[in-house]
Amino acid sequence: MSDASTDPQGAHAHPDSQTALAIGAIGVVFGDIGTSPLYALKESFIGHHPLTVDVPHIFGVLSLIFWTMMLIVTLKYVLVILRADNKGEGGSLALLALIGRKLGPNRWTPVIAMLGVVATALFYGDAIITPAISVLSAVEGLTVVNESFADWVLPLSIGILFGLFAIQSYGTAVVGKLFGPVMIIYFIVLATLGAVNIASAPQVLWALSPHYAVEFFLIDPKLAFLALGSVVLAVTGAEALYADMGHFGRKAIMISWLYIAFPCLLINYLGQSALLMTNPAAVANPFFFMAPEWARLPLVILATLATIIASQAVISGAYSVSQQAVQLGFLPRLKIMHTSARAAGQIYVPIVNWALLILVILLVIGFQSSSNLAAAYGIAVTGTMLITACMVAVLTFAVWKWHPLLATLITAVFLIVDGLYFASNVTKIPDGGWFPLLVAAIAFTLLTTWATGRKLVRDRLEEDAMPIDLFLKSVGERVKRVAGTSVFLASTTEGIPPALLHNLKHNHILHERVVILTVTNEGVPHIAPKERSEVADLGSGFYRIVLHFGFMDEVDIPAELAQEIRAGGPFRPMETSYFLARQTLIPSARPGMAIWREKLFAWMVRNAQSAMEFFKLPTNRVIELGSQVEI
Repeated sequence: MSDASTDPQGAHAHPDSQTALAIGAIGVVFGDIGTSPLYALKESFIGHHPLTVDVPHIFGVLSLIFWTMMLIVTLKYVLVILRADNKGEGGSLALLALIGRKLGPNRWTPVIAMLGVVATALFYGDAIITPAISVLSAVEGLTVVNESFADWVLPLSIGILFGLFAIQSYGTAVVGKLFGPVMIIYFIVLATLGAVNIASAPQVLWALSPHYAVEFFLIDPKLAFLALGSVVLAVTGAEALYADMGHFGRKAIMISWLYIAFPCLLINYLGQSALLMTNPAAVANPFFFMAPEWARLPLVILATLATIIASQAVISGAYSVSQQAVQLGFLPRLKIMHTSARAAGQIYVPIVNWALLILVILLVIGFQSSSNLAAAYGIAVTGTMLITACMVAVLTFAVWKWHPLLATLITAVFLIVDGLYFASNVTKIPDGGWFPLLVAAIAFTLLTTWATGRKLVRDRLEEDAMPIDLFLKSVGERVKRVAGTSVFLASTTEGIPPALLHNLKHNHILHERVVILTVTNEGVPHIAPKERSEVADLGSGFYRIVLHFGFMDEVDIPAELAQEIRAGGPFRPMETSYFLARQTLIPSARPGMAIWREKLFAWMVRNAQSAMEFFKLPTNRVIELGSQVEI
């Protein structure tokens, strides 16, 4: 198992810090999967494909839930995929960048890139459904307390969701400190409720045997296959284990899952199943019926807090994925606000926040209940899991170079399990599964249109670019030079940027020091400050600087230039002018993209955050020069 990355944070961490990381992981990483007991078992019996509440079906479903958590979460994610960290970061785009960096360009590169983009697009669909179903399922517990509260479920859920999105701009630092302790209490309550109910029917423990899952398929193959679409709800949020690895480290996540989250979840599912064996009518909402009557209202409040935390985790994940997509060239520049001076990972992306809020509210109003939403939930999750399984195949065979027999066995198990769950969820498309697929299709179109459009623009600009040596010869001594420094941003590291040519054409002067600057984003999360720049002296007062950033780094050009511009005198901000090219894109019939996609790309360019804001350029030192580019 050579070349498997090691955990950057957990390998040599002090035990105390490891404990703190593990508690933090409970709050952030396991919020989604931790709230799945609210609806997973219930939907398996009273969802769109109801099951008889008897011992064979209870044991069959419980056995499937247990082995699903074992195979998908414990084996696939905790023991295998957490090894695939990209310099400490995880997630679909980080995994895509890792594979691309390790393998380099080859015939499979476009396919792997497409898989990574599809997984990212599916994540956005998941990010919309998770807050809606989590909060709804918790607030629906009020109907168990008192049926007259039914009319309050929808408005209360919408109010909670609106408040959650409204406070995002203030940052999650303060609220985040409460995540760990609240979720610890929540998991303790899960285990306590489960243990109390297991005592009434201890024979439920036999259901952990895999032969009960096999018997379920033998009794009713069709219903067992369809039940997989609800059973998989027990592991929604498993992808968060990988996506949040950069915040907590592999070891802390492993400790949290194996010693806290997994045992508590399992005990709770056992308790719910034991309750159904003694009281089949409790299937209407087994999670809340596990509690004695006096404890149900406090349980609703605690569950609601847990679902808010689960929603917060996926919202923060949407911000991080969007930031990665911008840096890796799949989305236009977005306004990204840092909400903490100390924690670089705490960001807020306004357009993503408000788009999520609108869609989540529409989803709650449109689907009305968590049971209806359960039909929509799952296909995005299982689609992402299936894609991750395909990427694991590439990792085990080509990157880690495991023994072919072991790599084949691991890949086959993951593909079969994930494939079955995805196929079962495909049957839910008419009942609501179309929604996350629609969101994913829109996201996929935007991601691929931007990436393809950027490439087309670069190609068109390179066609008209003047070689640097020819330009320097033509400039010679004829052009007047003035004091100061001019920085011309260029999208490529070859030739002369259009802004420089247009400036010379219209103003007929150049600064005594001219910097041609290119910002590149690498397939790693972070680039050390000392390794970020390449400086080349081109002669005649011209310099080419290439700045390298990771996909999690914040880009601040003036700060970087203050460190790097040494030739020709010190860098003086008030004597430096930044020249930007503002291209007007003209859709044409030239080969590249369909006309409608070219128009979409032009619209995205017009609505992108300006380079001046994104690169943190001083507003009073920027000159924009326009040009037209036919794509």
